[in-house]
Amino acid sequence: MRSIFSVLQKAPARVWTPPTRGFRNPRVPSKIDSIRAKYRLSQFRYFSQSRQLADGLNVVDHPAKLVRVNKKHGPGLIILALIPIISFILGTWQVQRLDWKTKLMAKFEDRLVKPPLPLPPRIDPDAISEFDYRRVYATGRFRHDKEMLVGPRMNEGEDGFIVVTPLEREGQSTVLVNRGWISRKLKDQKDRPLGVLEEEVTVEGLLREPWKKNMFTPDNKPEEGKFYFPDINQMAEKSGSQPVWIEQTMVPDLIESYDREAKGIPIGRAAELNLRNNHSQYIFTWYGLSLATTIMMWMVIRKNPNEALRRVRQNRNCSLGKCFWARENTVVELLIWRCLEQCGDIALINSLPSCML
Repeated sequence: MRSIFSVLQKAPARVWTPPTRGFRNPRVPSKIDSIRAKYRLSQFRYFSQSRQLADGLNVVDHPAKLVRVNKKHGPGLIILALIPIISFILGTWQVQRLDWKTKLMAKFEDRLVKPPLPLPPRIDPDAISEFDYRRVYATGRFRHDKEMLVGPRMNEGEDGFIVVTPLEREGQSTVLVNRGWISRKLKDQKDRPLGVLEEEVTVEGLLREPWKKNMFTPDNKPEEGKFYFPDINQMAEKSGSQPVWIEQTMVPDLIESYDREAKGIPIGRAAELNLRNNHSQYIFTWYGLSLATTIMMWMVIRKNPNEALRRVRQNRNCSLGKCFWARENTVVELLIWRCLEQCGDIALINSLPSCML
């Protein structure tokens, strides 16, 4: 590309006069006129928008400042800081719960391996918690006329009920026995005659505290004989027995369970512990959440200025530089345009940078 200043040096030193219409190249005037109009319009915009800034500012005395477009210490960061603290506290609480559950299960396992005890004639209901999961046995007769069904309860995907029958002991108190599960289709006693025992029996089971209702379980209706969860106080009052709950046990055998289900004999539970212990999973979850959110908070606090901040800084510097460039180089630009107008060099006009048009 030909240098602009070389054109200035080669031009003859004479008084400049506008070229006549016949001297000009017929292809050049329209190009020069359009470029001249664009230049004057851009020059007017530069001076009108940036003259005040260029007259009153100095780049050395007033350097570009970094403008913050986001807030680092807002409500979001406060919430993000609370999450690892709360999750760490919950994880520590689950560690304590795991220790408590482990000791409780060890205590129940120790009771299960002991031989069964005969049930005392009278039982103190307040002392049952000290003998939870203790194997006991009692002899008496079932009061089938006071039988109660708790449910619905599922077993192997089939709907049914839990059979609760008072056990009347001669010369002793009557207790409530959870005999096990029966199918819904054998709800009536007449449909399961083999499950209605009239003779004296010896029942072996676990001395337990029955499960409690949850928020989705409806209230019992003792007057209608509908029990959705075992409320031993209501059942004891209805049957005239002590509020003592015994869960009858049996040897876990699949063939025996199928045979009992077909005959309508209640399927008892196995003499084993069925408590859930998921506290290790909860510990991993809460501590993992605490670690992850801590790393996230550190990244938010330590992160560098984002792309938006850098663009703001660059745009301010660029705008300030354009103001001074437009002010100090006006004379040189006029000389360049006059030279181009005189020589009519289309190639040189086309090679000018777009910022000058």
